[in-house]
Amino acid sequence: MSKVIVFGSMNMDLSIDAPRVPAAGETLSGSGFITAAGGKGANQAVAAARLGADVRMIAAVGADGFGEELAGGLAVAGVDVSLVRRLPDVTTGVAVILRTEGENRIVLHAGANHALAAADVAADLRRIGEKNDVFVTQGECDPAATEAALREAHGLGLYTIYNPAPARPAPDDLWPCMDLVCLNETECQIMCGVLPTDDATCLAAARRLRELGAGTVVITLGAAGSFGLGTDGEPVRVPAASANVVDTTAAGDTFIGALAAGRARSFSLAEAMSWGSLAAAITVGRLGAQPSIPTAAEVEAAR
Repeated sequence: MSKVIVFGSMNMDLSIDAPRVPAAGETLSGSGFITAAGGKGANQAVAAARLGADVRMIAAVGADGFGEELAGGLAVAGVDVSLVRRLPDVTTGVAVILRTEGENRIVLHAGANHALAAADVAADLRRIGEKNDVFVTQGECDPAATEAALREAHGLGLYTIYNPAPARPAPDDLWPCMDLVCLNETECQIMCGVLPTDDATCLAAARRLRELGAGTVVITLGAAGSFGLGTDGEPVRVPAASANVVDTTAAGDTFIGALAAGRARSFSLAEAMSWGSLAAAITVGRLGAQPSIPTAAEVEAAR
């Protein structure tokens, strides 16, 4: 089975529940404070590993307590962390999360997530990447390093999955380096100018992204499920699995980890999206990012 290689962020999430968003200068009483391992890259790596993939993580953390805890947690989840650098001159990334009425509002401190340069990531990929491995990256690390990583992985013959979160415009020549782009409604509008609100606009957005040069397109739609358009031009529509929503923090990352694990296991696009829908439904029923991500056995039991 192909490896999954993730270049991405590792954050410690500091999360609290509040009855509403406080006004400027206002202090509210909160509840349910937790610290939990997070970061889009780490979440996606954990999801792919728990769903059965052989996962390697390329990342950086600070030489501090948060960094040690995050790297240790990935290792326990089955992720190879030999390429996670511990840097003494920066702090580990942090996400401060306010939970209100089932939705999240997040403030990020990038810290060590922006410390790796393009040359660092490219060298790591040349060291461990093999043709047909799956490469996954997102938008929380240094943009130049992320773009270089996509180009390097594509050039090495890896299957590249890009999650533009947070979204930013991509150079024209980067699109053909994305074998699969997975994004939500807001990110989709930023990347291609089309807001997907129904099947017709999803198809229009996906076709636009393919015109830009992307391969397969998957648009996540929250409670409305997901929409995919493969290189064969056939749309795939997968409804959201039934869920009791507690915390949506890692839902999208779980879905993307499932896409990566599914690709490594030679799933079809529809199979991988369905797998992701079931896994994400389990995730949102639990509190925290990585602690909420299910195993393959749990997903199978939910079928």
